[in-house]
Amino acid sequence: MTRTRQRIQRQYYRNGPPHRGGADVSFTDLVKIFAFNSIHIGRWVTPEELQLAANLFFDAFCDLQQLLQVPPQVISLNGSLAITFGIGGQPGVCAHYQPQGRILALAKNAGGGSLAHEWFHAFDHYISAKMFAKKATRNQFASSAWLQNLPIVPHYLNELLSAAFQTLYLSADGQNKSDFFEHCKQLDYSSNSFYLAMPEEMAARAFEKVLQRQPLKNNFLVAGTLQGKAADNGIYPTDNLSDALGKIWLEYFQLLGQGLRYQANNRS
Repeated sequence: MTRTRQRIQRQYYRNGPPHRGGADVSFTDLVKIFAFNSIHIGRWVTPEELQLAANLFFDAFCDLQQLLQVPPQVISLNGSLAITFGIGGQPGVCAHYQPQGRILALAKNAGGGSLAHEWFHAFDHYISAKMFAKKATRNQFASSAWLQNLPIVPHYLNELLSAAFQTLYLSADGQNKSDFFEHCKQLDYSSNSFYLAMPEEMAARAFEKVLQRQPLKNNFLVAGTLQGKAADNGIYPTDNLSDALGKIWLEYFQLLGQGLRYQANNRS
């Protein structure tokens, strides 16, 4: 879940290639290209807002695909991920991921910069069944299942994810909580809450900072991890920790993409 960020009408900086060639796209195009399970739009979304949102979502998902070097079906998590825009919402909350139904939701008047965070929640949930087979519960995130020491399905990609979680949550010797984990716990203690130290929230914030530190920039996809009040409070990993996590996660997705393309070529 991500707190309020940026309205849909503002200009979002990006430096990636012109995926749309300057043309407008629709949410139907997103379904066709990425194979999302479904996309639902709120009744109070105006035609202008709908067009702005479609273009922003399209560019962001194309940029995410390029950053991760994966085929389109990875972005929709093999067709399992649904998207809602401008439906429901909670006061002060602009985006969230709902495990039941596998729904990534962005509010109409906010949410810019939140997409990478919520997408990683969706991935974290989706991959749990692949990483832990039937050991994880239906709505459990892989990040939290890992902390429960559930047995991991033997596979090099699962080993990479495990290495990332160990780097994020544990000290270098693996015997204690990481400094980042302890800092998030202290922030929660200071605010009398339990949110920043939730394993799935730590993982999603770490992933979005990894992406924002890459040369390809898209502020609708991710923003706010490098400067601002939240960043100054240390809710995101340090640059050194982000670099270590980025090396593992980007290798993971690159290898995943290569494997999926190899399978597709052998089927054709």
